[in-house]
Amino acid sequence: MRGLFITGTDTEIGKTCVSAGLTHRFAQAGLKVAAIKPIAAGQDFIDGRWINEDVQRLREAGNLGLSDAEVGPLQFRAACAPHIAARLEDREIEREPLLAAVCRVAERADVAVIEGVGGFRVPLTADWDTADLAVDLQLPVVLVVGLRLGCINHALLTAEAIRSRGLTLAGWVANTVDPDMPHLQDNLQALDRQLGAPCWGLVPRLESPTPAAVAGALNHHVGQFLDDHLTPQSP
Repeated sequence: MRGLFITGTDTEIGKTCVSAGLTHRFAQAGLKVAAIKPIAAGQDFIDGRWINEDVQRLREAGNLGLSDAEVGPLQFRAACAPHIAARLEDREIEREPLLAAVCRVAERADVAVIEGVGGFRVPLTADWDTADLAVDLQLPVVLVVGLRLGCINHALLTAEAIRSRGLTLAGWVANTVDPDMPHLQDNLQALDRQLGAPCWGLVPRLESPTPAAVAGALNHHVGQFLDDHLTPQSP
């Protein structure tokens, strides 16, 4: 499997927007891209069916014509921690079947953009969490940092957790959660100094955060990663 695992400093900090932006960027480079959210919690009943907004956004950003079930193989109704959402529906999160479902879709693509759920260490079962999921997939990690008070601490702790599991922090994307955040530039400079990985872009507060708009906020480090790791090799 070739691709990236997208995690974040918290929930509701723009992981899906950034994942969709990266998906768009890779598709524009001529790659077949599978955007996958293995576990998604929170559905709305719209036009006669239950949908997850994140799954919809990722499906629309990709270029393989995937179904909702392929993009989001395990979806729950309640918008809460997955292990709680699973209990509410009397369902189980099964590690091997879920990994198999992800791999089946990823095999059809040149690159997979796989988005975690919540932060980096969200429980999935009694002995498996999203950090373990990232280890199982063995992909480089991109950290989405939600720019708001406390982001430096959250970002450094997450980066430490990623590296402690033997994973590569390929880069990080700053997403403007709070456009009125005091000392925003000072925070960015501290993150740039201390995270030990390149910043792949600063996403402003967008009125319409389409995949194309987010992709436009990404920088040359994405292209460099694309050239170094994802460009199809000649036979």
